[in-house]
Amino acid sequence: MRRFLILCLLLLVTPLLGCGDKEKADDLDVFLADYNTLYRDLWQKAEGSRWDAGVDMNEATATAQILAEKEFAERLGGADLIRAARLYLQRDDLTFRQRKQLEYVLLNAAKFPAIIPETTAKLIEEGAAQNERLYGFQYQVDGVPVSSNDITEVLAVSRDLDQRLAYWEASKEVGPVLKDGLVRLRDLRNQTAASMGYPSFFALEVSEYGMSSADMMRLMIELVGGLKPLYEQLHCWTKYQLAARYDQPVPRRIPAHWLGNKWAQAWPGLVEGIDLDGLVADKSPEWMIEQGERYYVSMGFDPLPPSFWERSDLFALPAGSERVKNTHASAWHIDLDQDVRCLMSVAPTFDWLQTTHHELGHIYYYLAYSNPDVPFVLRTGANRAMHEGMGTLIELVSSQSSYLQAIDLLPQGQDIDQIQWLLNQALLGPVTFLPFACGTMTHWEHDFYEEPLAPGELNARWWHYAGRFQGINPPDLRGEQWCDPATKTHINDDAAQYYDYALSSVILHQLHAHICKEILDQPVQTATYWNQPVVGAYLRNIMRQGATRDWREVMRDATGETLSARALLDYYEPLYEWLKAQNAGRDVSFD
Repeated sequence: MRRFLILCLLLLVTPLLGCGDKEKADDLDVFLADYNTLYRDLWQKAEGSRWDAGVDMNEATATAQILAEKEFAERLGGADLIRAARLYLQRDDLTFRQRKQLEYVLLNAAKFPAIIPETTAKLIEEGAAQNERLYGFQYQVDGVPVSSNDITEVLAVSRDLDQRLAYWEASKEVGPVLKDGLVRLRDLRNQTAASMGYPSFFALEVSEYGMSSADMMRLMIELVGGLKPLYEQLHCWTKYQLAARYDQPVPRRIPAHWLGNKWAQAWPGLVEGIDLDGLVADKSPEWMIEQGERYYVSMGFDPLPPSFWERSDLFALPAGSERVKNTHASAWHIDLDQDVRCLMSVAPTFDWLQTTHHELGHIYYYLAYSNPDVPFVLRTGANRAMHEGMGTLIELVSSQSSYLQAIDLLPQGQDIDQIQWLLNQALLGPVTFLPFACGTMTHWEHDFYEEPLAPGELNARWWHYAGRFQGINPPDLRGEQWCDPATKTHINDDAAQYYDYALSSVILHQLHAHICKEILDQPVQTATYWNQPVVGAYLRNIMRQGATRDWREVMRDATGETLSARALLDYYEPLYEWLKAQNAGRDVSFD
């Protein structure tokens, strides 16, 4: 019936453009109401199928996902809907909320436009097949099966360079398996974007911010350039520390396998005296998630709905399990209402403690904007980065020593060296992350979709950017038989959006600076939101609006400022001065 009503309305769109204001307004309101109902129903079916395919990766769930996504594409990407939305957008009497919903009608259609049905069907099928290849891959070291978590652990703690190299190389073995599929996905994504008038898939994704590809790339260069003086100091300090640890000459650029992360986007294990994993080693995985919930409840948020605990998939599968699941932590909004879930593989490590706090930030954002004032199609963040920013904001403050002492993970009264604590945060957080996110990832994806890069250029371009922005080199020559960028999950199944994470780091520090200065009157480096309902009320006010307002206005209202990296740099200013003293007389450049 809903589909019939929408089709009838579509037939009426053109003549109604000439009717009186009330008739036009009534017609548009009915169109949007019915579209939102249709969108919710199709979203729930498609998201439910994606969930099933993520928690149990097999042929049956993959097939069901493909069918649900095809229906989503066929019904939301149809030519009639696209034509109707474009006609309505010609009106000059639209409210912001009406215009925003119509723009989302077109954005949703652009992802899988039914105006090119064969291409869209191939895109859905290829995406599902690529996920199976990625998440079904069995990593091995010397012929012995290892898990993704095993690789992460070895890179985080091992001081044996031979072992580190073996595990780092194992993490890249999936790349050649994914390369051809990734190129096919790129071509199909670009074709769908072109059918909607966008020059590339990258340009399509960036358009959600009201920006062009060139605008976004200028912003990325601005952010990474502003951070560079601090990053160079941290990079220099790090390479001297690691060279001493491994008894190697100090390199100009750091070999990738020296660092404690597969992509060098975080550098754990470098601060002596802070055994962060040891803080939670005796905790159960269940405790890790429950403590995340307690953090939000202490800020005045409601406990998680019972269905969250009943329907989520939260813990790692045993090695050799017949069931295979997606190992990437994620938060899910199945019905755009109260059915919220997490897919994780929680283990008692500090990284997982932060990750649980982060993912629950998404969950509470979902719940906040699931209210009658927000249409279903606008039940998302003010922009994509805002959603990430909320999760990462709580991830940041959940790692503050004041919070860890409050929940007895750190002994009360223990003297904390704040510079060392800041150093550890910088190594694990935005200072090492932004050059990867703004630099390597976003520049590579931009080139991949915009040029587009030829299959014989993928690895060379990746390592060019890793060297330029991160000061990282591969352990040895990595030719085009490899496809190291494809080993990063987001390149495959969350494409051309990684700048979201970069912008979220900037947004979260602006929000945090405002909270500390205007609400808590606490230093930004040590503030905690634990047991601070006033902070929860401030955050909920931002969250509950969803995408019903322009994100720039939301930021100005929330902080009194436009988007700026100043708050992030201010946060790390004491560390910057300390690093300059440590590196006195050293050449900090890696160009």
